[in-house]
Amino acid sequence: MNEFKDTYKTIETASEEVLFKEKNSKFFGYAYSVTTEEEVKTHLEQLKKQHFSARHWCYAYQIGIEQLSFRANDDGEPNNSAGMPIYGQIQSFEVTNILVVVVRYFGGVKLGVGGLISAYKTTAQMALENATIVEKTIDVTFILTFDYKNINKVMRIIKEKKIEIIAQKMELNCEIQIAIRKKNADTIADIFASLFEITIKKAD
Repeated sequence: MNEFKDTYKTIETASEEVLFKEKNSKFFGYAYSVTTEEEVKTHLEQLKKQHFSARHWCYAYQIGIEQLSFRANDDGEPNNSAGMPIYGQIQSFEVTNILVVVVRYFGGVKLGVGGLISAYKTTAQMALENATIVEKTIDVTFILTFDYKNINKVMRIIKEKKIEIIAQKMELNCEIQIAIRKKNADTIADIFASLFEITIKKAD
């Protein structure tokens, strides 16, 4: 049976730095909460300034909830020895809207591809274990429009159904933007749609 899924896991805030050492090489691991590629770039730029003498800044990210986009970057390490092991940990922890970066200082001893895969995987795992993972609901956003005289009717349903208000404009013509958990969206939209003098539409 295909279970209806309307939750996803992500991290609350950036994790504390972790350090993994292997044969004199140092691997620093970081996990960040991101929702755009711009944010990914910003974090990478900051880390490159912070670790300006490091050799590699390898990373993987996954963005999106129902439609995912991801990228894994080896940053000069042998193919698939860094970015994919990091991305593998993102998948293993089942998190999204996340960037994991591992910064490597070369210690003079080559680790070989197997050693690199293991080191990048371990550091990514440590960074994710160090982060606070939270479960969030996938919400659908709607806009309610109505005359001010109907405010009590609308607010009663919002309160009863514990609906989250994102924004509101209370004038003669009122507009309230609400977020409804995906699995309840149709039912609640129908309740509002059945009310006289109240219109509900999905937000763009």
